[in-house]
Amino acid sequence: MRRAAIPALLILALSAPAAWAHAVLEQATPRVGSTVATGPTTLTLTFSEPVVLAVSRMSLTDAAGKPLPLGPLAWAAGDRKRLTAPIPTRLAPGLYRVSWRVVSADTHVTQGRFEFRVAGP
Repeated sequence: MRRAAIPALLILALSAPAAWAHAVLEQATPRVGSTVATGPTTLTLTFSEPVVLAVSRMSLTDAAGKPLPLGPLAWAAGDRKRLTAPIPTRLAPGLYRVSWRVVSADTHVTQGRFEFRVAGP
């Protein structure tokens, strides 16, 4: 009986990470911690797995913590791993913080934030 249980436990252990996966931020545009020459017109976040658009959030603040408007959140080109949000106002030179909260298809919530800097007009 013990010998039969060992392969079953091994299979369960190897398949478990997929069941416990979280949507991890893999890439951002502008890049995390980067300095860009001019203010971006769109924020794009790419995650390790699909996210649920209806309950995901993204926000943008300036160096003083003042919230800046973003357009509606959407999947980039239908890719459920990539979220985009248009930036309707021109960003002046300075430091900006992006905060995000997403729910993956398996209902796990992840969140985070990062900064980028705009160097010029």
